[in-house]
Amino acid sequence: MIRKLFTALAALVLCGASAGFAETALQRNNDVLFQQLRQVHRLSDRQMERVKAIFARSGYIGQGNPAITTHPLTPEQCRSHIPGGPAGYSNPRFERICGGKYLAPLYDPRSQRPEDAKVCIDQFEFPNIPCTYPVVWVKAAEAAQICAAVGERICDAHEWEGACAGELNSPDYRFDLSAGASASTAVARMRAQHNTKFAPTQSWSYGPSYQRGVCAANSTKSATCPGGGYGNCGSNTYPTGSFPDCRSTLGVYDLNGNAAEHMNLPLAPKQMASTGSTTLGVTEMKGSWFIFDKYRAHPDWCRWRAPFWHGTRVLDPKSHANYHLGFRCCKTLD
Repeated sequence: MIRKLFTALAALVLCGASAGFAETALQRNNDVLFQQLRQVHRLSDRQMERVKAIFARSGYIGQGNPAITTHPLTPEQCRSHIPGGPAGYSNPRFERICGGKYLAPLYDPRSQRPEDAKVCIDQFEFPNIPCTYPVVWVKAAEAAQICAAVGERICDAHEWEGACAGELNSPDYRFDLSAGASASTAVARMRAQHNTKFAPTQSWSYGPSYQRGVCAANSTKSATCPGGGYGNCGSNTYPTGSFPDCRSTLGVYDLNGNAAEHMNLPLAPKQMASTGSTTLGVTEMKGSWFIFDKYRAHPDWCRWRAPFWHGTRVLDPKSHANYHLGFRCCKTLD
């Protein structure tokens, strides 16, 4: 009995030590991330305070649980094999249009120029800095709050889809199909209509057919991760921009592979982030993630809309977070 009790106590001590290590390592990693955000995106003290407060309230937001995450590529390796290094991703024309680094204007190239854009999107997954790991374990509500803290907003589904497909279409939400319905029923109706419409012309950010090896999708799921959980699942992502050919014709990277991404799916006109709504709609997870070259968990073509997975309102404090789920932001232009 005494031996069993000693073993149990030892296990608790080791578990606590492991958790303490992960927490300390996470904070160290986040401190580096905060420095990068301030330096690259020139965030003010007030903006940094807001970002740090959101991270602190969560206790999980970061670039993965450091105790079990195994990245297949380091930021240094990313910087060394990209032509021109991260500076090669700078685009002075885009910076003039969007008013910031690593933003891409969204427009319809059939009839518009980049200068005609009314919205820009982050070229990389947040923190939107090439050769950094995506921020994950972030709830949809927290993603929206972080975007607002840095002077941007969460994207509507059609904006992400346009960035991926290389052509921003007008919003096509069939709000008539959602009238009077529950959120899950509304999503099912709107999704069926939308996917049927776009399935014949499906494409990926890099071309008209799925290709292995083009995007950050050949990593491996943690052996301890049968389903989910912060203590079981490593966020085994690549540094953003590690695959220069994983790029849409509008200049947006990693829409396929690496982290899946939170977006806003409006179920009514008053829920569209692109028109200034602060109430927002329901959660939509876009894109594929870092294991898709080995295991394609679901379709991932650009305009595909998902079922109501882990569905909530975007701003629900209990909205979903996961080891492979991150976000990127949009910016409305004046």
